[in-house]
Amino acid sequence: MNAIQCKMARAALGWGTRDLARNARVSPDTIARLERGEQLKCSTITAIRAAFENAGIEFIPANGGGPGVRLAKSR
Repeated sequence: MNAIQCKMARAALGWGTRDLARNARVSPDTIARLERGEQLKCSTITAIRAAFENAGIEFIPANGGGPGVRLAKSR
């Protein structure tokens, strides 16, 4: 997950940085650092990604068009 994917996923969910921080159990400053492109610990990225995935976000790999996100289909 990169900074752009983080911003896109937040927008898709209608979440602010505080919403994401609360769901990922990290500080809002950590989210701001990620979105500025700073390096974070792998465990922190994993927690943020898990929060997004639990909320229904799917991460799309770079497949010629660049990495992205989408809302998962309802099961």
